[in-house]
Amino acid sequence: MSEVQPGRRRREMPEGLWIRCEGCATMLYRRILEEELHVCPECQHHYRVDARTRIRQLNDPDTFEEFLPNLQSTDPLEFTDRVAYRERLERTRSETGEQEAIVVGKGFIKGRPVIMGVMNPHFIMGSMGAVVGEKVAAAAERAADERLPLVMVTCSGGARMMEGMVSLVQMAKTSAALARLDDAGGLYIAVLTDPTTAGVAASFAFLGDFTLAEPGALIGFAGPRVIAETIKATLPEGFQRAEFMLEHGFVDRIVHRRDLRNEIARLIDFCNK
Repeated sequence: MSEVQPGRRRREMPEGLWIRCEGCATMLYRRILEEELHVCPECQHHYRVDARTRIRQLNDPDTFEEFLPNLQSTDPLEFTDRVAYRERLERTRSETGEQEAIVVGKGFIKGRPVIMGVMNPHFIMGSMGAVVGEKVAAAAERAADERLPLVMVTCSGGARMMEGMVSLVQMAKTSAALARLDDAGGLYIAVLTDPTTAGVAASFAFLGDFTLAEPGALIGFAGPRVIAETIKATLPEGFQRAEFMLEHGFVDRIVHRRDLRNEIARLIDFCNK
């Protein structure tokens, strides 16, 4: 074993420079992973990203203007499980720097103006409570008023049960807002990322005129383990992954993250002909 010479310090490796890929276990230099839009260059595993990162990836530089940034969920049930819901909200806001699990605003994708909503998987697993539902509905209404395409990037564990029925009615609320957008002749593009499940999948995520998905994304209502245990059967290989959903007609196209900007712009141009 080599020894460190007297008077010289062993050079320490800074923490956080490397990350082990969740898909293939390859050691990745974090900066390279960021340059690749948080997609493993070896196996193409698509990492979950926060809302602000996704906004930077999709929008032209410095074009996104957020609206309704200060809406906050309340605690209508004074809910407590392992920790009080109010405390969980405060802690999550501090950890993420966000007020809620979705960011909505107006931006530009390759020069095309859009109204956009992006869910944040790091905010109580992107769950939909009253504020998320309000922001989705407001984005749909603004898209209809300004006659602009609506782009929603979903990433969610479903309805936020700590808000009880207040959360569940957001499924109907968001669906009704998108119906009004459709009646106004508006374009809605849904981008489903890992995971898109439960109440979000059962409402606004699957109402797009075009439904895109990232490779390997888990998409569906109940999770595979719950379904397998309920029906007492072995599920098909890749059940509820984006590729399975494409094969069975629930998704229109699987799009690699690096191609999303081009694909959304192409769809907008196609509908504007």
